[in-house]
Amino acid sequence: MKPTVRSHDTYQNFVLQQLQEHYGRSIIHLNQDWPLILKCWQADLSGITAQLQDQYSDQGPEARDPASMLRSYLVFLFTNPGIGITAWIDEMKRTPIYAILSGFSPDDLPGVGTFYDFIEQRIWPEVDKNMKPKKQKPKKKGNKGTNGQKPKPKPGTVERLVQWLERHMDIFKPLPGDPLFQFFEQNILSVSADLGLIGDPNALSVAGDGTPVVTQAYRRSKPTCDCRANGIYGCSHHRIYSQPDCNSGWDSSRETYFNGYHLYMFTAADSPHDLPLYPRLQPASRHDSVSLVASAVEFNQRYTLGSVDRMLLDAAHDAGAIYELLDKQGTEPFIDLNKRSKTNIETGSDIQISPEGIPICPNGKKMKSNGFDKSQNRRKWRCTRSCGCSDATYGRTYHTKSSDNLRLFPKTPRDSQAWKDIYKRRTSSERTNKREKKDYQLEAGRHRSTMMWTMRIYGIMICQHIDAWYESQKDDWNKLKTTICPAAA
Repeated sequence: MKPTVRSHDTYQNFVLQQLQEHYGRSIIHLNQDWPLILKCWQADLSGITAQLQDQYSDQGPEARDPASMLRSYLVFLFTNPGIGITAWIDEMKRTPIYAILSGFSPDDLPGVGTFYDFIEQRIWPEVDKNMKPKKQKPKKKGNKGTNGQKPKPKPGTVERLVQWLERHMDIFKPLPGDPLFQFFEQNILSVSADLGLIGDPNALSVAGDGTPVVTQAYRRSKPTCDCRANGIYGCSHHRIYSQPDCNSGWDSSRETYFNGYHLYMFTAADSPHDLPLYPRLQPASRHDSVSLVASAVEFNQRYTLGSVDRMLLDAAHDAGAIYELLDKQGTEPFIDLNKRSKTNIETGSDIQISPEGIPICPNGKKMKSNGFDKSQNRRKWRCTRSCGCSDATYGRTYHTKSSDNLRLFPKTPRDSQAWKDIYKRRTSSERTNKREKKDYQLEAGRHRSTMMWTMRIYGIMICQHIDAWYESQKDDWNKLKTTICPAAA
């Protein structure tokens, strides 16, 4: 039977009644639990129940409230992210306040199967728990790359991928994680936008970066043939993998190989709390530049609160095709140059262009920026007469346009103060990844499916936003103590 949509006021009344019934006046001594109580008290999750109504049958016993199921999962991440769901249910039995904040009566808790049913049957609409089939060709160990860095994709890979996506840009391909993002955007991200915690939602500045997610020590698979029993090793027959979406990659920060995912995360660069916007799980061997292309197209199709004005990326994304893709999406790329060459670029005249995008005069000197001509949409460069490269009284001049080479001549010049002020916020993506992996123990999840890892990532993202709501309104929220417990006044 379909669950009843309970208003957030109904949940608050339930919590108030249960806290007073189980703790009475002693609740005023639970000082360390007040931040958690206030976060649950203020976070309205009732939208998930209305969103998932069609996922439930009209017959049978009434289902558990999806808002309570999701809230319980968040309380689990807030308090004990290192344990599993089975251990979490035991924790709620030992600590009634966790059950009450979830929206459950301490003597009527859901079972382990109810939690997994909520995720598998309601949150994740696909039958398969993974994106790829379990039966695959034998996977090879990822390359180490040069100088301890992650190996770069083969030449032309990014360009071909961008060209393919541009031909299919208008085709919306649903993803299993879309229901989670839909709830996240409508009920979490929109609240943060209203509070001014992600910058201007109509002109977002987004930082992108990838991070390794270790899910297993070794790749686990079973053979589909009897070659090994017959003394044949290293055959090319298909194998059945327990984690088909994962593979082996090189972690340049830890300087070791790992098995798992490459999590690519978009973050609100102007957010004072480094709030996440959109996650995408990729195979561990995938390079940041390839992950960015897929994530940028998906996020552009799904983000409905406004538009992305700027994209801040590190030098691993410095590929001409990425500049063109973002420019066609109406997004200005801010990407650090990967100085892959020390050779100047010929222009068909006696002026050359340095690898940094600065014109070089015939005497081999770097020309100085001399303003921007808005009428011609071009940037002016100049060498004074003292340089000796021209007999003109004014000196030698040269003009560059972004349309000639968006990579070397970005709309906002790299040597300008405006570019530096904007680009310094790129590290917000790294801080976001750090919070997810360290503070919320992302890699502690003992999951073997992309479904569960996606649920864990979105749960942590929601927790990050609720944390920001609390920090930005701490004084006002703390005043609610007298509402929840008058004796605390």
